[in-house]
Amino acid sequence: MHLRGHHWSRAAATAALCLLTGTAVVLHQQASTGSAPKAEPATGTPHAGHIMPEAVPVAVTTAAPLPRTGWTATADSTADSSHSADQVLDGESTSSWKSGGGAMPHSITIDTHNRIALSGLTYMPSDGANGRIGQYRVQISDNGTTWSANVATGTFGDDDTVKTVTIGTTVTRYVRLTVLSEADNRVSWTSAAEINLLGGTDPALPRTGWTVTADSQETVKQSGAAINAIDGNTKTMWHTAWSSTAPKPLPHTFLIDMHKYQLVSGLAYLPRQDTSKNGNIGSYKIETSINNQLWAPQAATGKFVDKQTAQTVTFPSELARYVRITALTEAGNRGQLSSAAEFNVLGRDNPTLSRTGWTVTADSQEMVKEKAPATNLLDGNLNTIWHTQYSPTTTPLPHTLTINMGKVQAVGGFVYLPRPPANSNGRIGTYKIQTSVDGSTWTNRITDGTFADSPASQTVLFPPVDAKYVKLIVTGAAGNRGQVTSMAEVNVLGASGSVSPKRGTWSAPVGFPLIPVAAALLPNGKVLTWSAYAPDTYVGGDGLRTLTATYDPATGVVTQRTVAETGHDMFCPGISVLPDGRVIVTGGNSNTKTSIYDPQTDAWTDGGDMTIGRGYQASVTLGSGKVFTIGGSWSGPVGGTGTNPHKAGEVWTVDQGWHALPGADVTPMLTNDNNTLGDTRKDNHAWLFAWKGDRILQAGPSKKMNWYTVDGDGSVTTAGTRGGDDAMNGSAVMFDTGKILTLGGAPSYQNSDATADAHLVTINDDGTVSSRQVGSMANTRTFQNSVALPDGKVLVIGGMNYSVPFSDDTSVLNAELWDPTSEQFTTMATMTIPRNYHSVALLLPDGRVFSAGGGLCGTGCATNHFDGQTFTPPYLLNADGSAASRPTIEDAPSALANGASFTVKTDRAVTGFSIIRMGTATHSVDTDQRRLSLSPTLGSDGTYKLTIPADPGVAVPGYWMLFALDAKGVPSVAKTIHIGG
Repeated sequence: MHLRGHHWSRAAATAALCLLTGTAVVLHQQASTGSAPKAEPATGTPHAGHIMPEAVPVAVTTAAPLPRTGWTATADSTADSSHSADQVLDGESTSSWKSGGGAMPHSITIDTHNRIALSGLTYMPSDGANGRIGQYRVQISDNGTTWSANVATGTFGDDDTVKTVTIGTTVTRYVRLTVLSEADNRVSWTSAAEINLLGGTDPALPRTGWTVTADSQETVKQSGAAINAIDGNTKTMWHTAWSSTAPKPLPHTFLIDMHKYQLVSGLAYLPRQDTSKNGNIGSYKIETSINNQLWAPQAATGKFVDKQTAQTVTFPSELARYVRITALTEAGNRGQLSSAAEFNVLGRDNPTLSRTGWTVTADSQEMVKEKAPATNLLDGNLNTIWHTQYSPTTTPLPHTLTINMGKVQAVGGFVYLPRPPANSNGRIGTYKIQTSVDGSTWTNRITDGTFADSPASQTVLFPPVDAKYVKLIVTGAAGNRGQVTSMAEVNVLGASGSVSPKRGTWSAPVGFPLIPVAAALLPNGKVLTWSAYAPDTYVGGDGLRTLTATYDPATGVVTQRTVAETGHDMFCPGISVLPDGRVIVTGGNSNTKTSIYDPQTDAWTDGGDMTIGRGYQASVTLGSGKVFTIGGSWSGPVGGTGTNPHKAGEVWTVDQGWHALPGADVTPMLTNDNNTLGDTRKDNHAWLFAWKGDRILQAGPSKKMNWYTVDGDGSVTTAGTRGGDDAMNGSAVMFDTGKILTLGGAPSYQNSDATADAHLVTINDDGTVSSRQVGSMANTRTFQNSVALPDGKVLVIGGMNYSVPFSDDTSVLNAELWDPTSEQFTTMATMTIPRNYHSVALLLPDGRVFSAGGGLCGTGCATNHFDGQTFTPPYLLNADGSAASRPTIEDAPSALANGASFTVKTDRAVTGFSIIRMGTATHSVDTDQRRLSLSPTLGSDGTYKLTIPADPGVAVPGYWMLFALDAKGVPSVAKTIHIGG
């Protein structure tokens, strides 16, 4: 995992930076066993009923600052000679660069004088508030002249802590930080005490579907099976056999089969985590292969230290399916044993570009003695080859091979597969690689490369560049065997992971001054986010405030604000949007409090106390405008007291506030959580869906589904069983009228294997509920988020294979897209940053999806993610990756009553319409979002007549996004409409 989003105080910066190169720990919530139910916390002690964190071993080490020897820095301006740009590289926090006082922007550029693998940077503000960086952007360059588009943007918090910017790992020489504004617009100049560049380590690849084998494993006296090393549970381990027979002598081998090609760049090893060190690996060899037969020549060798900390080995990236670890010695020379708690493979998703429509030409090819044209390189047959002419005469070196990809696209590497190993003639030795957009002007990407004299596939990376043509110039033969060149297959790599438009694309990360743990889409298209009383932790506050930040997707600007008006720490709350667009936030750290945000006035007001304290509850807005909430034993009393023995439901109305519903018993929806957190988890994060007659369907996470009502004392009746097991921290979304897709989750809140299950839950016309399993996700996931898209498909983002709060150990970086027609999932593009516990996702009015957050586990925690990314779904992209032409809604009402018919005018013919209620999200729950499809009737004047569902339990009053879709499924930008009274 990368180090992301750390906010250290300047006084603690030196100590915190030590975490970058040593052992990091993440935190999860752990209750003390055998404790009695806690009493309601007294006012001013909001954490009295909370579960405190404990350390969990990290299975992948964090990125570290790169050595700055020989680096130089330049700036657009300096205030004077004592504040020169090179002060940011001197290691002294008391010295600083200070720009001149001219108008923003100001910029500082670091030249590493080498090509480095980069994954981010850290910025330490100078002493004093003036000059702190507010808005920023980061760009990279390989030549100092041509600069990339922004690889990161964002806003730093206005404080003296060290800030971290994360980007996807890339190879570059120059890094430029441009300051767009001062943090509080106090002055027109900017400053920085220190800037570090973080060494690029690719993230851990998701391990779903992987298999492993070992030459030895212990299965008699302990569970030491090989599979334990990729299960995500750091308490289990692989151990070589020792009880039933004499230990197999070293070396020992451990083979990982990923079952698909990945761009592999490293391996992380976490030794066993119990009290013994037996079997800790000492000297090792790590190899990669595409076929488990030919192993890449660049094997990584070294020696692990005899400690329990995660240790990471990086090596030049190779396209591979198999990774083999050979343990050569035991770290403490304690015997002939090997063991491991976890192995993670680092890398990126298979980035080979599609070769459809490509052509390839060579300056020479053999066609007399054998048919070996250059076209063989694109036929997918590993036994056919291109060979330069040797009959009747030999064409001398250098030889050139030119690939025409048919269109300009981002490229970042080259994969060379030599001819089959039986014959080594023609293997490439030295080479150059050039690219061009027009086939006339060529730019060197690799000028002095050398391939190893090996029959195995070999991979070359270079900084991303747009190109239509890629040229390989062979200047020397491997082994100096002659003047011929041969090759079996050639592939070109995308910039970083797949860039196929069919998989969508992710934006550069946008930095936030806090970790977005909760979020709400506002009617103006902006996104309101918040963390807790602090930007990076929920523990230790006084319960009197919440830090918020508002993100404007149109401008990329993030603005920060502290909310103290309501005396409410709004971490881990219930969230619902009222019919008038106000956002009601309930409980959490301040577990009885209610706060209401009005986006029209940008004001927060007190909404009155709930009848019982709650945290990790869910709430939902009903057709009547009432708000129902239930459960939430994370905060406040565990299981409730008095007339609410199990934290029964309660209801809020605009005139009367909160009213207890003792008949809305939570017992039927409790999960079977089997870990030590027990009752504090069984009533968390209910999947609540408003329906007709002010009824609420609780569709999960328990496999038992129930109907709740709010009249009188409330009631609960069974709605049947969803199927599968309980699905804590899974997700559910209504993607069409009465149709709910439920996704993933785990039987228990933590320390539990996630599932890939998906179920279609349908609310039938007669009020009954049916459920059936549909195609499974490609990855098991828990802590993920799911979002309904305008075309009725459902996007699944983030999550992990094994449920551990505050961990990125088994993160899933590929999004997935579910199609309601085929009921199958398609793997989407890879995001840069893991999104697990405490992450959010929301549909934006332009049809993209915002994803952010994760962490909130305190200073120095390796899984704090102070940023967000935006996903562009495939429906917004043409086949060549360019933006698709979109229909436009030219005229539509801005307010409609339930049951109203209305007319919509578009700029072109469309085939469908949908409305999606503006969402809220926290802890994988979004009870506000729902999508309804609207059937259009085409009028004689070319306009479309639509009708809003009459029942407010279906079209719940509030703000919705109206989308028009053309015949290709391309959506318009949404028209915001208000439905209901």
